[in-house]
Amino acid sequence: MAQHGTGPRVVVVGGGIAGVSAAYALARHPSAPVVTLIEAEGQLAHHTTGRSAAQLIENYGTPPLRALTKASLPYFLHPPEGLADAPLLERRGVLNVADESQSEEFERQLADGMAVNPTITEIPVAEAVALFPALRPEPISRALWEPESYAIDVAAVHQSFVRGLRRAGGTIAVHHRAVRIEHTGSTWRIHTGPGGAAAPDPLPGDGAGGAVLEADVVVNAAGAWGDDMARRAGLTPIGLQPLRRTAFMVASRFEGSGAWPLVADIEHRWYVKPDGVQFLCSPADETPSAPCDARPEEVDVARAIDAINGATTIGIRSVASSWAGLRTFTPDRTMAIGPDPAEPTFVWCVGQGGTGIQSSPGAGQLVADLALDGRPGPAFGPAALGGLALDPAAFTPARFLTPGAGPQPAPESHRG
Repeated sequence: MAQHGTGPRVVVVGGGIAGVSAAYALARHPSAPVVTLIEAEGQLAHHTTGRSAAQLIENYGTPPLRALTKASLPYFLHPPEGLADAPLLERRGVLNVADESQSEEFERQLADGMAVNPTITEIPVAEAVALFPALRPEPISRALWEPESYAIDVAAVHQSFVRGLRRAGGTIAVHHRAVRIEHTGSTWRIHTGPGGAAAPDPLPGDGAGGAVLEADVVVNAAGAWGDDMARRAGLTPIGLQPLRRTAFMVASRFEGSGAWPLVADIEHRWYVKPDGVQFLCSPADETPSAPCDARPEEVDVARAIDAINGATTIGIRSVASSWAGLRTFTPDRTMAIGPDPAEPTFVWCVGQGGTGIQSSPGAGQLVADLALDGRPGPAFGPAALGGLALDPAAFTPARFLTPGAGPQPAPESHRG
């Protein structure tokens, strides 16, 4: 690796999983860029990342995202030395259950899953109940079992990227909101203002009203605010849609339930994930929302309780805690990663909804490759992906910005 600070200046906007993974990969690039990450809130991962109950499921998301998840496995299983104090993953299988009316969707997901990992298979209903003893067998007609799935320690993954970025010489500054982003010839000027009541972290050029950063490359990793960042830079938004997702915790009365798999409806209408002596539950809702600090709605919690009590014997009567976060999608539900066609030094890294945590190492590396090399690196070749192919055209933001060229929304079987 070349000496840090001798290469291009890069400013990453957003301190969630998308921003820190991209900043980490950029800081380690051989061109030795000067990487600065700015975050509007007083802490990193304040919004969706900090509220995620992530599970690594290879059989999830659109085909391009499955390849990105595959490319992330080496980092998760063998993180670079010194970046993680404990394993980032814990083996926890996933059960998807279906009733008779869902057979067509079941067949689609079974075929998709087997193409990604041959251990994904259909199992008898009795075996599914043995794996998750609180399941009611009567409503179930078929069960899909994915044994090679993992619970992700989201905080530890996020922190590993933060550690790696700082060790590579990168700078992180919270309470710096990107107020205006302007392109002056070959240079970007990012004008920041304080993101909250607390004093912002110091940056070069700080004044009473914020700082002015100069950059050769800007990476838009602003999550639900990604389109807003593009507008501030004078560029066209790509049509991001933030969707609210609700979750809540309930007590478990089952001995040993902490070792059970995650169980979900095949059409993602609800899921239950064991968490120690509790269950994390969700209606898997997708309610359109403006970018905001999301809060749970009682009607969504009630709907999930009805569905889960009908499918299981958990017998939810009260909720210990509840929360909500925004999962932001592009129109075709595959992330937008890569240079903007109108200004290639403005690089998108948005639309992480549903798969942002499990694909974060791969997504961050793809940002660095496309921003600084113009093409994917060896981590995305067929040999590294077990025969899967990663086509950068599937991620380019240009697919939403060229008139008539945008793809149709992803089929239901790829939604999560």
